[in-house]
Amino acid sequence: MCFAFATLISCGNAGNKEEQATDTTASDLVQGGKIEFEESVYDFGEIKEGEVVDHVYTYTNTGTAPIILSQVSASCGCTTPSYTQTPVLPGKSGEVKVSFDSNGQVGKQQKIVTISSNAENRVTTVQLKGEVLSK
Repeated sequence: MCFAFATLISCGNAGNKEEQATDTTASDLVQGGKIEFEESVYDFGEIKEGEVVDHVYTYTNTGTAPIILSQVSASCGCTTPSYTQTPVLPGKSGEVKVSFDSNGQVGKQQKIVTISSNAENRVTTVQLKGEVLSK
């Protein structure tokens, strides 16, 4: 009787281990590239109208597949982004460079740059903020 009881218990445990292994494998297959920015907000402080602010946002691919940025767009025509065009391999870094022209932009500023890619986090944003003082 003890043998039969031990056999039933061990059979139940074996099934649970198999299910856990299957779950882990399934989740591993779903993973891809993942973008992680060193900083997502840059505060340029105060500048005089007419000055241009340039800032580079560096990101790392912390996932398991290459990342390709498909589109990078700014919330306003006064902000121009450029970005790494080649695939970024796992563990490697890429850049999104943003240039803000403060002509005609007096007052508090908050510019959003939207990044679209094939990463797990398909759409991410970075922000440029500060204040433009009149000439």
